[in-house]
Amino acid sequence: MNDVDHGRRANLIGSLWMVAAMAGFAIEDVFLKVAAQTLSISQILMMFGAGGAAVFALWARATGDALVSRAVMSRPMRIRVVFEILGRLFYVLAIALTPLSAATVILQATPIVVVAGAALFLGERVGWRRWAAILVGLLGVIVIIQPGADSFSILSLLAVLGMFGFAGRDLASRAAPASLGTPVLGVYGFLAVIVAGALFSLWEARPLVLPDAGTWGIMAGAVIAGVAAYSALMKAMRTGDVSAVTPFRYTRLLFGIGCGVVLFGETLSVAMLIGCGLIVVSGLFILWRSNSGHRAA
Repeated sequence: MNDVDHGRRANLIGSLWMVAAMAGFAIEDVFLKVAAQTLSISQILMMFGAGGAAVFALWARATGDALVSRAVMSRPMRIRVVFEILGRLFYVLAIALTPLSAATVILQATPIVVVAGAALFLGERVGWRRWAAILVGLLGVIVIIQPGADSFSILSLLAVLGMFGFAGRDLASRAAPASLGTPVLGVYGFLAVIVAGALFSLWEARPLVLPDAGTWGIMAGAVIAGVAAYSALMKAMRTGDVSAVTPFRYTRLLFGIGCGVVLFGETLSVAMLIGCGLIVVSGLFILWRSNSGHRAA
């Protein structure tokens, strides 16, 4: 097999891993939305965080990664934890209280916000074409939530806040020490979810309940799907070219919208379809400009 064929095969495998990761995240969202029918948001976050942290801690132990180090206490990691708390809290609230399809679509604006944040806070060069695409993507979010319209719901802002939280987390991850491996980042990411649940419990003021067998199964499914999706995502980003694999992140739209329509009886409005299109087109354009050498354009 020559280098060209090997590269194509790697890109194909990486793309399949990415599709699998996005399907896993969509399944995770479904489990969490179902769990919200019987459990409080704070308890969901704490149970989900504890399960994920335990799995990644075992992974770190198996690979010999140290869970406590100076790198873990670095400033980017502390910032990452704060944004992880915000992102997880508001996104779980969004999928519990708003249509899953709408929350999924808004979340796909995260890479667009990351590019804008990298330019504003990390000194990366972003030219006017990518800035224009960023504005188009954010316009797509505005079209979806429709502020000022009769159909506007303040709850739709939960997904927007979650999206900004995840964008901040991703930016902090880029600045985090390279010595920190995936299992360690996973442990602290899920520990942040526990903190988010504990903090929200102070405001929610709902007592913890002992889940029945079915609810335990739902939460276990959420943890398994989340960890599997995260692992598949890491595998995808390490297989093939990033420019070939990353566009398949948008398959999460198909899975999320499909689950919302089929499992929860949600309907798609014209505004959501237009906003979805704006987000996807702008995101793909930014990715193309970023990976084609047009760093300042």
